[in-house]
Amino acid sequence: MPEGHTLHRLADELAATFAGRVVRVGSPQGRFADAAALLDGQVLVGAEAWGKHLFVAFPDERFVHVHLGLYGKFDVATGAEIPLPVGQVRLRLSASDRDWNAWADLRGATTCELVTRERRDAVVARSGPDPLREDAEPDRAWERIRRSKAPIGGLLMDQAVLAGVGNVYRAELLFRHRVDPMRPGHTLRVGQWRAMWEDLVALMHEGVRTGRIDTVRPEHTPEAMGRPPRRDDHGGEVYVYRRHGQACHVCGSSVRTTELQGRNLFWCPRCQPRFRSRALQ
Repeated sequence: MPEGHTLHRLADELAATFAGRVVRVGSPQGRFADAAALLDGQVLVGAEAWGKHLFVAFPDERFVHVHLGLYGKFDVATGAEIPLPVGQVRLRLSASDRDWNAWADLRGATTCELVTRERRDAVVARSGPDPLREDAEPDRAWERIRRSKAPIGGLLMDQAVLAGVGNVYRAELLFRHRVDPMRPGHTLRVGQWRAMWEDLVALMHEGVRTGRIDTVRPEHTPEAMGRPPRRDDHGGEVYVYRRHGQACHVCGSSVRTTELQGRNLFWCPRCQPRFRSRALQ
């Protein structure tokens, strides 16, 4: 599932391409046809992301709410001519200006719906703070974490606690801070959380800039270590994500994996030792 940086990059690309322009809005697949007809020929006001939710704004406080889910893609392109849609295109946005043409096709999304400002705000209200937004309030996430006995590895993936973090950022953030993924949230110290939040903000902003998730520090890059670059369809240099059985870049131990709340979890047992409460010692 795309993580928050992907949605923010997409929002920026949609806004840069279409904001302020009259757009044609269609649904070649047909599932969004009624809503598309209401928006067709309107000016696209802008686009923004909140966690894994995308909102494309139109006049009169109407928003196309998109959640890509596991398989969704929203491709933006420009060219000499706008091609016929290929495959199950649920939503197409397009605009033309003399010899300039642009289009964006949405396929496979979990959610594509036309909503009011009230509905948009309700989705946001259910979401935790987004590290990529300037208006984020990290203390909101901390209040949930410090009261919970659930594993921090699960809490970081709970979109009501923290918006936009997925499996990659979850695993890598915990490794970078040497935190046991199974450690109960309420045992973290506020200083630990603040350091994790600041690190997450920096990592995700870099993801927006580059379009990939890179989490290794300078001393652990392929060039610094003399090792081959990572080859994976997710791209990016990482410490533990999808590296089960491989040697940890820091200590050499074998990276492990298990399942937590239906998702694969990766960690290094030496760099992230099992948490033991002092109360039980």
